[in-house]
Amino acid sequence: MAVKRLFDRELSAAHGIVHVLQEAGVEMVFGIAGGHSGHIWAALSDYQSSIRTVLVREESLGSAMAEVYGRLTRRPGVLVGQGPWVLGNGLLGTIEAHLSSSPMVLLTDFSDTPELSLHGPYQTGTGDYGGWDARMSFRGVTKQVFEAHHPAAAVHAAQLAIKHALSGQPGPVAVLYSVSAFKGMVEANSQPALYPTRNYLPAYSSAIDEGALQRALDALATAKRPVIVAGNGVRIGQAFAELEALAEAANAPVVTSPSGKGCFPETHPLALGVFGSFGTAAANACVAESDLVLVVGCKLTASDTIKEHASLLDPQRQTFVQIDIEPRNASWTFPAEHVLIGEAATALGRMHAALQQRSCDGNGRARVVDLRTKHGYFDADEFRSQELPMLPQRVIGEMHKVLPDDAIVTCDAGENRIFMMHFYQTKKAGGFLQAAGAGPMGYAIPSALAAKLVHPDRPVVAVCGDGGFSMTMNGLMTAVEHKIPIVVVIFNNHMLGWSTHIRGPFAAQFHDFDHAEMARSMQCHGVKVRTPQEFSEAMREALMLDKPSVIDVELSTELSYKDVQSALMQ
Repeated sequence: MAVKRLFDRELSAAHGIVHVLQEAGVEMVFGIAGGHSGHIWAALSDYQSSIRTVLVREESLGSAMAEVYGRLTRRPGVLVGQGPWVLGNGLLGTIEAHLSSSPMVLLTDFSDTPELSLHGPYQTGTGDYGGWDARMSFRGVTKQVFEAHHPAAAVHAAQLAIKHALSGQPGPVAVLYSVSAFKGMVEANSQPALYPTRNYLPAYSSAIDEGALQRALDALATAKRPVIVAGNGVRIGQAFAELEALAEAANAPVVTSPSGKGCFPETHPLALGVFGSFGTAAANACVAESDLVLVVGCKLTASDTIKEHASLLDPQRQTFVQIDIEPRNASWTFPAEHVLIGEAATALGRMHAALQQRSCDGNGRARVVDLRTKHGYFDADEFRSQELPMLPQRVIGEMHKVLPDDAIVTCDAGENRIFMMHFYQTKKAGGFLQAAGAGPMGYAIPSALAAKLVHPDRPVVAVCGDGGFSMTMNGLMTAVEHKIPIVVVIFNNHMLGWSTHIRGPFAAQFHDFDHAEMARSMQCHGVKVRTPQEFSEAMREALMLDKPSVIDVELSTELSYKDVQSALMQ
């Protein structure tokens, strides 16, 4: 059947752009109007029944929300705003998307005045004398940059941006619009010719090299101590069920990278938690003693490998099997003898199906019991400590007891993230999010807002330090305005913990502010707590409320990130 044209009527470029978003299944866009992007915002008002427009107070929140939307849905998270500030303020979520492979589209502008392009510039990003170069700037933090100077090209560029954001290894793509792109109309016979957006959406391939698959299965079947390392690619590929099925069929222990935490429930009898620089002792011991390492959607960063520590991972004594959507990621850090290029869910599903026809037993359950007994597993005495101010372990332990299995926890940066990553035990796949690609402060609150919008029926808790909270507490205004009832837990130790513990207190200490009172002034529920009982009661209350809540927790300064480092880092 012949492909029909996209439009049979005349419409504005901005309406055409929003129509493309609708066709691509985008349900939400984030940002703040400015510059020529105002044309797109005006068009969005006509699509309120199909696309939710979330106005934020500053572009960094919108960028983090768009990044998380893309990470959770496999549809591009869309940030709309003015060029200089989408680049500057919005870099927080953009660089996280770039490093964490989240599909994202930035619809922004040159802020140009073409008829006066040779005059002294104001805001202009065309790269002409005296201005800044938007193309070059966005090119450094995205997969691809498109530009449009005419109405039909404006619509086509949006289609191509969505295609590139989703194709292969996902990532952020920028579209830069000249004001001329919004002058005039898109006609049915405009050039470039416009066709339905579905023709630009990539199809997820089910192709896996059969020979490579069989050789990988042979290696897995003959391994005595296999381990599965799950990364963020499992989340991006929505391969939670396939990962669990394969682990159970192979009876192989599962550890995750920091960015992969939450891809496998840490309450599962095959789970050993996060491995690497700040991983659990049991997870690192399991990886160190393994003879085969099945790496799924993980880039094996320097932190994952504890700076290539040979007693943890070593291709001279271990066989590596690697699954990745991007061929360049295979054998990147270590040479993998067996490489499967393809979707994580497809590859894991094919492996699981094949294992039904053959014997494969990694003795995982018994090994996990032994490793947990030897090294401990979310059961340290500090989880029951009565010390005041409370230790992070006690707060996290209470959180684990109170939160239901389907809760989603989002984290910020700094010591609070390290503590959560190390001590918080996830109960269900998809229940933990952190910015482990770029690791910016100011991520917990906007990521929680996006997670709650995507999963409105699941409790969502943002955990941040007092530093991270102060960066993005204006996100609570968005939470109130859009009726997004997240719970924010502040690990309040009156300092930048990481900075204090690495170099001392100078320029790293905060005043004792009442963050709960700040929350109440923004029409949120707010409470200050000092004891485990107060915290548990506050959490239970906050989870029942239909409004955003802030729990300001007075926290001990005793524990340092150094205390949870792997012994291999010493």
